[in-house]
Amino acid sequence: MTARLPKPGELDPIETASRDEISALQLSRLQWSLKHAYDNVPHHKKAFDEKGVHPDDLKSLSDLARFPFMTKTALREQYPFGLFAVPRDKVLRLHASSGTTGKSIVVGYTAGDLDNWANLMARSIRAAGGRAGDMLHNAYGYGMFTGGLGAHAGAERLGCTVVPMSGGQTEKQVQQILDFRPEIIMVTPSYSLVIAEEFERLGVAPEDISLKIGIFGAEPWGQGMRLEIERKLGIDAIDIYGLTEVMGPGVASECIETKDGPVIWEDHFYPEIIDPETGAVLPDGEEGELVFTSLCKEAFPVIRYRTRDLTRLLPPTARSFRRMSKITGRSDDMLIVRGVNVFPSQIEEQILRDRRLTGNYQIYLSRDGHLDNVTLRCELQRALSGKLSNAEVQAIANELQHHIKTIIGISTQVQVLAFKAIPRSVTGKARRVLDERPKQS
Repeated sequence: MTARLPKPGELDPIETASRDEISALQLSRLQWSLKHAYDNVPHHKKAFDEKGVHPDDLKSLSDLARFPFMTKTALREQYPFGLFAVPRDKVLRLHASSGTTGKSIVVGYTAGDLDNWANLMARSIRAAGGRAGDMLHNAYGYGMFTGGLGAHAGAERLGCTVVPMSGGQTEKQVQQILDFRPEIIMVTPSYSLVIAEEFERLGVAPEDISLKIGIFGAEPWGQGMRLEIERKLGIDAIDIYGLTEVMGPGVASECIETKDGPVIWEDHFYPEIIDPETGAVLPDGEEGELVFTSLCKEAFPVIRYRTRDLTRLLPPTARSFRRMSKITGRSDDMLIVRGVNVFPSQIEEQILRDRRLTGNYQIYLSRDGHLDNVTLRCELQRALSGKLSNAEVQAIANELQHHIKTIIGISTQVQVLAFKAIPRSVTGKARRVLDERPKQS
């Protein structure tokens, strides 16, 4: 795989600007965004007033720490349009979260917001190695989910030919890739492995697949998953980051020449890392909860929004903007097992150390009296399924169980199953954790 490096003049000038230039732009836009939110959204005015701060108090970027946080609870309490900062007839499009844990979070976009989003998605695809004239197979879901339409608009803005496939219909996905021969695919990492399995079933080798670049987001994935995807599809696997509340995909994206963590588009989003417990701002390099403030959003400004994603801010490399490390988990999806803090991504990393196993797994949590029990279900690669003795399969399970105990510190029961024994997610994010423990009162 050869990285597609940007040519002189391809980058936006701000992508190579000095830190002083970036900070000056951020301060000016941040002052506008705070005033826009305060003047037009009653929730923000009330929150600012209760905290004893006013937009005029922001004299430097560090002053942002004085302002209140936004949380997902507040967003749900203002359902559906209570956080809009423009009249409803100025909103050209609505998107919403799935609402699986409560009311959906509804966000709106003005014409200017949609234009900025398309530009940032185009910038992200270009950073990933995409170029005008490339064909892009878009397997993100369309509809209220931001992924499909966000990717679509950015690809067209860049000048790509878009195949708007959406999710599901795996056999048709693969057939169209074989027939149309796109260079780029955008899809969730878990579903990309389902697509890879269909290529394997058809006997299509990675080197015979037209795809060169995959842009993956919408769910956490680690370096082990990246290597598995790259090996099975013969591509460069690039991480893109976004969330509905802040914009959608395109808040940050890796650059193909470095693949060292998503570059945050800091001219549109101001990042902070905070201590999840105290809310104190942490210095760059320390792990904590990611917080975003929008700098240009008109319809739905977000002020110090707590994403619950755990990461670190890293120094610039391929661009002048700071990067974020791979999301290690979310502060609200951390599992506490017999007093040990565990993220599903940590278990995934241990599974993918063993190339005899696929990247599909499920974690079952139950309780026996006062003790937590963890059962990990994973599965063999297609080429090995049904060809190993029971003793060989058990040896794989024992080895994985040992690694998890030694490295993560929890005891598990590991079940190594046949290929495709675990249900695939074909339309959305994979469901990795099934927690059947009684809820604490």
